[in-house]
Amino acid sequence: MNLHSKRRFQWVMLAPVILLLLALTVFPFLYTVTNSFTDYYYLAVDSPRFVGFANYIRLLQDDLFRRAIWNTVKFMLLAVSMETALGLGMALLVDSVRRGLKVLRVSLLIPSLLPPVTVALTWQMMLSNHNGIINHLLSFLGIEPLNFLMDIRLAFHAILFIDIWQWTPFAFLLLYAALQTVPRSQYEAAKVDGAGKWSIFTRITLPNIVPALLLVVLLRTIDTFRLFDKVNVLTGGGPANSTTTITQYIYRQGVYNLQIGYGAAASVIMVALVLVFSVFYIKLSIGGSGHEHRS
Repeated sequence: MNLHSKRRFQWVMLAPVILLLLALTVFPFLYTVTNSFTDYYYLAVDSPRFVGFANYIRLLQDDLFRRAIWNTVKFMLLAVSMETALGLGMALLVDSVRRGLKVLRVSLLIPSLLPPVTVALTWQMMLSNHNGIINHLLSFLGIEPLNFLMDIRLAFHAILFIDIWQWTPFAFLLLYAALQTVPRSQYEAAKVDGAGKWSIFTRITLPNIVPALLLVVLLRTIDTFRLFDKVNVLTGGGPANSTTTITQYIYRQGVYNLQIGYGAAASVIMVALVLVFSVFYIKLSIGGSGHEHRS
């Protein structure tokens, strides 16, 4: 088989996968972008009309949409930073354990293996202000029952806590794997030189796991922007829109209110925001790797 025939065979083998990816990603994205410039309403008799940037202008003028963006960005910053920090702490702790390591690792990973809806329903029962075990424990301590999911001061933080509980093990898994790749000879050399624990962490451990840290931040950033399951099950975006996220807003407009064109415009803005944060983290990752390579 000559080189030309070999390449043609490779393309023939790849063609089904490429066509499937195009059908599942590129076409829906282009379809969404196209609809975002129309007044497409699902129940309308007339065909959708081209309205230019009217949907985008309306979105930027909508206080609820701006609130949804702020809620999403705030949630992303808090959740990603805390999950990464706690995951790193867990990874360092488990890395120092010598007995019962397999059981400990499996136990820590259980929350991240559960479906988000299952997690939301479980915590909904636990946080119930009538029959929830959390409020029973609080009453045992002499504290009045709290309405965690309907109090405007608590609802956002309750969902944040549940997300951190579920996805910190994911950060732990990636960072623990990265810790196993750090050369032990570097630790031994540092101890011989009399370096302390903090010095070893900042000068050896941290530089070696920077790519894994950035990967955790990137993956969790993308995932938190898609937060919908917990919000929809636990609060529905309330109380007083304090937990409304971009995906919840898109669901209300595009699915519930059947305003396909308007919901598509909100989806495009969400994708643009995710791309901005993703490109920022990828540049940081490339820059960090390049610097490490030069050094």
